[in-house]
Amino acid sequence: MLKIPFKLPRDQKLKSALVATTGTLVKTSKSPDEALGDLFAAVQQNRLYDDGKTFVDLVPRARMKSIQREYLLAKEDPNFDLREFVSRHFYEFAPHKKKEAFVTDTHRTISEHIHLLWDVLERRNRLNRGSLIALPHPYIVPGGRFSEQFYWDSYFIMLGLAADKRWKMIEGMMKNYTFMIRKFGFIPTANRTYFLSRSQPPFFSQMVKLLARHRGRTRTYAEYLPYMLSEYRFWMRGRTKLAKREHKAYARVVELPDHSYLNRYYDNKTTPRPESLNVDIETARESPGRESARLYLHLRAGAESGWDFSSRWFLDPHDIGTIHAADIIPVDLNCLLYQLEQTIAESYRLIKNPLLAKKFQHLADRRIAAIQKYCWSETEKFFVDYNFHHNRPTGQLSLAGVFPLYARIASKQQADAVADRLRKDFLKAGGLVSTLTNSGEQWDAPNGWAPLQWIAIEGLRNYGHHDLANEIKRRWVTLNMKVFTEKHKLIEKYSVESHQGLGGGGEYPLQDGFGWTNGVLAALLNER
Repeated sequence: MLKIPFKLPRDQKLKSALVATTGTLVKTSKSPDEALGDLFAAVQQNRLYDDGKTFVDLVPRARMKSIQREYLLAKEDPNFDLREFVSRHFYEFAPHKKKEAFVTDTHRTISEHIHLLWDVLERRNRLNRGSLIALPHPYIVPGGRFSEQFYWDSYFIMLGLAADKRWKMIEGMMKNYTFMIRKFGFIPTANRTYFLSRSQPPFFSQMVKLLARHRGRTRTYAEYLPYMLSEYRFWMRGRTKLAKREHKAYARVVELPDHSYLNRYYDNKTTPRPESLNVDIETARESPGRESARLYLHLRAGAESGWDFSSRWFLDPHDIGTIHAADIIPVDLNCLLYQLEQTIAESYRLIKNPLLAKKFQHLADRRIAAIQKYCWSETEKFFVDYNFHHNRPTGQLSLAGVFPLYARIASKQQADAVADRLRKDFLKAGGLVSTLTNSGEQWDAPNGWAPLQWIAIEGLRNYGHHDLANEIKRRWVTLNMKVFTEKHKLIEKYSVESHQGLGGGGEYPLQDGFGWTNGVLAALLNER
């Protein structure tokens, strides 16, 4: 285990400053699958833990290389006990579990419940502990099995923190992101070593805009401009290499036939995800016609999307073995990158740099044109993902199609058509369903997710569809409150089609907590 090579002072502000200034210089340890080799494979494939994420989150009591060497010798003993070996060499870092268990007070309102949950979901970690990467400031986690500062989750968590006037926490989480950008050159999925090969939907510019409501636009945009530029460089890296690549794609950038550029989700590795090793190996085993490394790349790209997993990434909407996420230009990703370009342009205008403002405005305008050309389906009257390998839309309709309304790049006619389709096909008793396909994956029907409800509501409001937006809000809030009344908790995802309302599907059980559910619900209730 690699630690900061000094003792942290007791003063909290000094601790944060010390990690912020020196933490970028401290070497980050390898991902557990790389550092532990055969031991890692043995633990995961023997299913010592029900959840594949459990072991990768444990903290080694010595250097992982030393533990790996000891394992290679110890396993030759006929009486070797793998479970005992692991319990002796690893421990769980979960100081929050030492606190008195949180019990819902049924006499409190749901808003008061969320207010109390922020303290329950708060974490701080200023030392590198196994796969957990040190961050200078406290942060809010989603909850359940997720005890890290996740990227796109955090924007929706921040909406609730803002509604609760917890701006200090928002600023601290933003500083954690600038720390990671300085250290890694981008914002990873979360502060874990096994997430350092991929990011998540780029909501950083939206976080900057949210914080600017509190601190002022010019000051906030100017402070975060260098980090937005770093984020942009990460997503656009490789443009000069496209000419020599098949399908004109490299990393996360794709050149289209008309020489415009759009982006895709990607990952820098082609191995099974460490936290889902057995699941990925099983998927590969059940897909004998596919090259495993290529399949793992698509699974990882799907994980970077945050929609892990959904039929929108599959050739056969009912078979995850046909996933081809890295071949797809996602409409939601490109709307978020348009917003990043637009926010950078606005930042340059505010600091009186018209030349660079014009440059990024031009990039933003070109992206709008490309989204309109490749991601609008005149047949479906809806925004869709585009398969650049097949040179046609994927044919899978999803709530990603509302992002152009959220980003204000749809025409009035397009927005009206999207609103009609939402009302006709996506609107269910408990809110909007994520897709129109029930595949058993968690980002498909019958599930609805808080972030997508928020994006749809805001997008519809941008084009004057207030009645539909309010109806979605009413149904979603009612569902959240129904489950809270019956189960005394807020959860990760909801079934918007069933009476009981509990979401399901995917690779792991339904999680309680839950960061972005709390954040979106708090923000919606705060509008009253």
